[in-house]
Amino acid sequence: MVTWKLLLLQDSSSPLMEQLSFFHDHTLMILLIITILVGQLMISLFFNKFTNRYLLEGQLIE
Repeated sequence: MVTWKLLLLQDSSSPLMEQLSFFHDHTLMILLIITILVGQLMISLFFNKFTNRYLLEGQLIE
C-alpha cells in the first residue's frame, strides 16, 4: 500500500517495471552526484582567494 509520504515509485508488479525502478534509482543517484560536484565547485570558486591581480588591468590588451 502506497502512502502519500512515500518519495519513491510504487512496488513493481512486472519485471519491466522493476527494471524501470532500478533505472530511476540509478539515474537519481547520478544526478545527485553531479549536483553535489557542481555545488562544491561553485562554493570553492566563490571562496577562492587565488586571483590574478592583473586580470582587471587591460591596458596591454588595448
